[in-house]
Amino acid sequence: MIGYLEGTLLKIDQDRILLLANQIGYEVLLPAVVMETLKTKTLGDTLSLHIYYQQTERQPKPVLIGFNLEAEKEFFQYFISVEDIGALKAVKALDFPVAEIARAIEGNDVAKLTQMKGIGKRTAQKIIATLKGKMQKFALVSKPEKTVMPVEEDMTKQVIDVLVSQLGHKASDAKRMVSEALTRNSTISTAEELFDEVYRGET
Repeated sequence: MIGYLEGTLLKIDQDRILLLANQIGYEVLLPAVVMETLKTKTLGDTLSLHIYYQQTERQPKPVLIGFNLEAEKEFFQYFISVEDIGALKAVKALDFPVAEIARAIEGNDVAKLTQMKGIGKRTAQKIIATLKGKMQKFALVSKPEKTVMPVEEDMTKQVIDVLVSQLGHKASDAKRMVSEALTRNSTISTAEELFDEVYRGET
């Protein structure tokens, strides 16, 4: 099974690309939010993608779906666990950043979810019912190219904000939890890793 590809960008279509890796051209479907990040790419550039591999009895032809981040792929796997949302429908629906969708789920924001392509009110309610409580760390996922402030300061602020505003911790406790997590694991480099380490220390 294919989980990751790195190669040369040969072709860009509306919802997919052709990626040359080890002399093989792979057709990879991309959600709109991932395709948006390719605007700075040109044919011949090197591209790496985390791959979700889809093959079922009803759909025997393998389908490769690409993501910039492992966290986006993990979110996608949660998303398609919702009743009536298959992989191809999910690819079309993901036209907002993962962090925005995660925050909408945790905040019971049906209106926001129905702005996604192909998602009606009933499906939005199913998404919330299935995934609420599992999305906190995905609310921290940043766009790959976004660097507004130094990485450590940025991820620390993101995690503290989520702990306080979404999970109800006091600001002083949140700062302590983050500080202890960074002390335990100095190799943390992303907000998602920091969030996981915070809760590893609290359990």
